[in-house]
Amino acid sequence: MQADGKIITCGSFTSYNGSSRNRIARLNTNGSLDLTFNPGTGANDQVNCMALDAAGKVTIGGLFGSYNGMARARVARLNANGTLDTGFDIGTGANGTVLSMALRPDGKVIIAGSFTAFNGTNRNYIARLNTDGGLDAGFDPGLGTYPNVHCIALQPDGRSLSVESSQKNRLAAMASPV
Repeated sequence: MQADGKIITCGSFTSYNGSSRNRIARLNTNGSLDLTFNPGTGANDQVNCMALDAAGKVTIGGLFGSYNGMARARVARLNANGTLDTGFDIGTGANGTVLSMALRPDGKVIIAGSFTAFNGTNRNYIARLNTDGGLDAGFDPGLGTYPNVHCIALQPDGRSLSVESSQKNRLAAMASPV
């Protein structure tokens, strides 16, 4: 929910209350569609997660390969009006689905999911992105988790908690801040 009470929703839908909205929409406080948030053609496949920053920009992750017709492999940042923020450049992006994300206080984004590389660099299921969308080389989880991360959250001290899914559910906490 935004500070003004408006709600941004994402998923696999293609319309909201009869209006075309591909996988992301913003609702007014009364539940009606906010027409000032216009994603154009939106994401071309499912949006699984999002993070809202203090400036009102929305970072989204999922299964999509493009947003409003522009290549964005599974991660994109939107301006407050729903248009693509072209200054957030992810390069080739994630090679698998992004299932969860968390926004750090410094604006960096931690993504998690079923990917094994980001922008051509090995990153097993978890990666940290700089504020411009590039991969943060200072964060390397090594072999990461197996087989994927379904949820990630930040603790108040900056460490992350992740939940992975395999034959047994697992919970892991990173010892140092991410």
